Amino acid sequence: MKQYTIAVIPGDGIGPEVINESLKVLNRISQLDGTFSFRFDTYPWGCEYYQKTGEMMPANGIDILRPYDAILLGAIGAPGVPDHISLRDLLLKIRHDFDEYVNLRPVKLLSGAPCPLKNAKPGDIDMVFIRENSEGEYSGQGAWLYPDSPQEVVIQDSVFSRKGTERIIRYAYEMARSQHKTLTSISKGNALNYSMVFWDQIFKEVGKEYPDVETHSLLVDAAAMFMVRNPSRFQIVVTSNLFGDILTDLGAAISGGMGLAAGANLNPERKYPSMFEPIHGSAPDIAGKGISNPLAAVWSAAQLLEFLGYPQWSARILNVIETMLVEKKGLTADLGGSASTVECGDMVVSLLG
Repeated sequence: MKQYTIAVIPGDGIGPEVINESLKVLNRISQLDGTFSFRFDTYPWGCEYYQKTGEMMPANGIDILRPYDAILLGAIGAPGVPDHISLRDLLLKIRHDFDEYVNLRPVKLLSGAPCPLKNAKPGDIDMVFIRENSEGEYSGQGAWLYPDSPQEVVIQDSVFSRKGTERIIRYAYEMARSQHKTLTSISKGNALNYSMVFWDQIFKEVGKEYPDVETHSLLVDAAAMFMVRNPSRFQIVVTSNLFGDILTDLGAAISGGMGLAAGANLNPERKYPSMFEPIHGSAPDIAGKGISNPLAAVWSAAQLLEFLGYPQWSARILNVIETMLVEKKGLTADLGGSASTVECGDMVVSLLG
């Protein structure tokens, strides 16, 4: 029997609550399958750890995580810890140091899920965002000059390398080709006259190798408008770190809410572990109340299974979530139900069996 070792970082706020339910689901699937199992090792890193130690994770945290097959992350962020510290010193550090350059976020309206768009139906919203995840606007380069003076100047640099830009665009082209779908590139070349002009150039260059793929290019503001007015025009989408971050939250809003929003941080070459997470944040206002929605964490577990080579179980999880949405079973309050976090996870486990 194959055993996968998974590092679990429950994190802050509702993170431990929702991650517990995803672990229940993964354990149940391993029982049902019978050919593989999981070993979960939990690490108490995050904002509470920072408040005790002055660091979000130990100095050797990356070395500790390196041998694992994958990482499950609950949520990061808490009042009293600046967001740029909590984000950059754990989540972004893992993404960067493990070269998880592909951020894969599905934006899919499941049957029964709430949607604020008039007349939108399942099938109208079914896209995958491929977001560059290791450089770009989140590279952390810049300078803070003459602080606390009238001459104060802040410079935030974006870093777009040919290697980084080309590999994420090629990954998107390969997915579009393999799935026989259209590919849309989103940039802002009319205003960002270096980084986004470069991005557009690389998109065209790589595209010459994929003449069979139908492509489109949109400015980010136009893309946001079309996601609301005509979401069915998008299938595979590739974009930069910042634009992908913003647009996938919009995608979550039109496809059921943040409680159904999952994300994968992939190192496609598998040289380092990939990381899977719900993208809803730590929600400290409801932490500890047992009412948080674990389905985004469960969906991220489905992404983990697909990455490990079990697409049939990933699809099974999504079918179960869709059944719950259609039949209004085991849903938490954000989806119109009255179930607790644990009851929602239990319903997933029950329907899997």
